[in-house]
Amino acid sequence: MNSVIESLDLAMDFAPATAGDIAAINLDSARRRSWSRFWRAPERPGIAENIVEQELLTAQFVGDLTAFDRLEVLVSQLARANPEAAQTSLVAAQVACATHRFAEATVSLAEAVARGAPSDTAECLSLTLHQATGKDLLEVVAARRKRVAKPGRWEELAPLGALLADLCEFDEAERTYHQALREYRDVSPFAMAWVCFQLGVLWGELIPDTHSSRAAQWYRKAIEYLPCYVKARVHLAEIYSRVGRIEDAEALLIPAVSSGDPEVHWRLAEVLSARNNCAEADARMQVARSGFELLLKKHLLAFADHGAEFYSGSGDDAGRAFELARVNVVNRPTLRAFEQAYATGIRAGEFDDASKILQDANERWGLTPAFRFCSLADCRSDRVENAAN
Repeated sequence: MNSVIESLDLAMDFAPATAGDIAAINLDSARRRSWSRFWRAPERPGIAENIVEQELLTAQFVGDLTAFDRLEVLVSQLARANPEAAQTSLVAAQVACATHRFAEATVSLAEAVARGAPSDTAECLSLTLHQATGKDLLEVVAARRKRVAKPGRWEELAPLGALLADLCEFDEAERTYHQALREYRDVSPFAMAWVCFQLGVLWGELIPDTHSSRAAQWYRKAIEYLPCYVKARVHLAEIYSRVGRIEDAEALLIPAVSSGDPEVHWRLAEVLSARNNCAEADARMQVARSGFELLLKKHLLAFADHGAEFYSGSGDDAGRAFELARVNVVNRPTLRAFEQAYATGIRAGEFDDASKILQDANERWGLTPAFRFCSLADCRSDRVENAAN
């Protein structure tokens, strides 16, 4: 399998882009300049919106999750400077959405609309909220298709691809992502890296018969565009670990340690354990556990699903995993959230709760085409009851 992972070609031409290391440096410089301008004139149009975009890029690609803390400061300062402005409510909604406080984001977005926020921006955020929470997805698909059809709307393709993947329309999702790659006309590597990463997730995690080799090639391409891309490094390292390429996995993770993302320490601990370096593996695992708990304390809803994944795996706390998975599924009752909550409930021995989660999933998703592809499709409440006995 190792040779297959190395030999696959992408079989398509890619748009040239600014070198990823340079782009990351430029992003950090632009972010600092935006903050400097904001502190001088917080009410000036456009500055806060630039900060939101730059901090979210920093969190998503560089793995600096303290960006969310800085965004909370931004919202607080805007509220002091101009509490009745549409800009204030809109930025509050964007930040709340980014940290998965979806109910709060919905309220702030309604305030922003009432205060005259730009309709296109408001609609885009509304679609994101509905998509994130699995609400009215057929209507969201129709709206996304309509937005994509407008001239010059390249940036609409990637969210449409992600939505189609959520709905298990895998072939169309892949075609949409490839269309995004073909039609990109900018030189920034961030968008291209994100689409490549999403293709990696599609092949590595979402389709029923996963294809690690194809996933690996897309993760590598994402890292080629953006060497600092922490999540791409983590996902590729997981694939390398599974096929026994432990040294390659470690080489991917070491440069990402400085990001502070606890998942890097978690996966590095697993790599070190595979190399029988138990003492350092234990130390890394403790750093990961502390890091997750700090994030959960600050931004519970944003990291509940990640925390549940950690504690159901090497974090080795089935009860904590189920606690977090339940928080997540209440906040965003998507099909994947139901799958995680059910699986962690079974592992924790909470069979009655797992049965209720399965029932809720069937009521909400059972009649959708996507349900037949998920892990819950073959589960039945009577089997849960038998497992309990």
